[in-house]
Amino acid sequence: MSDTDPFAPFVPHRGRGVAIGLAIVAPSLFTAIAVFMPWSSIHQFEVGDRVLFASIGWVLALIFVRYASIRAVPTREGMRVRNLFLTTTVTWPQVVGMQFGDGMPWPTLELNDTETLAVMAIQRSDGPRSVQEASRLNALVTALGEAQQT
Repeated sequence: MSDTDPFAPFVPHRGRGVAIGLAIVAPSLFTAIAVFMPWSSIHQFEVGDRVLFASIGWVLALIFVRYASIRAVPTREGMRVRNLFLTTTVTWPQVVGMQFGDGMPWPTLELNDTETLAVMAIQRSDGPRSVQEASRLNALVTALGEAQQT
């Protein structure tokens, strides 16, 4: 897919699978614990305590769902990067370089305003695929970014 189309979306594989699994397990587990939480002589768990405990699982599920939706969508004009908390759109002339050294969990784009932008859609945990995707991103940066236009 990405071998033939340089503008195919970047999407993590391993992290996305884990996040989807945890989004299913977390609310189920926390709700089950809340329902079956034993009464003890030390603390009487009331309905509000149980609802609060179950809601922790649902909040975690929302965070995992958001993590599963991480992606970067390149176009000829720029790239829309959806990370865990923020979605940012940059144009290629704003990008002056890319880093993805050993030990880095994901690549970062160097922008012309001295800021950096993490591209969490390419994750080191995806193994050799992450290196291939980083190379594809670097080719886009080289071909369309400011680094080659000066």
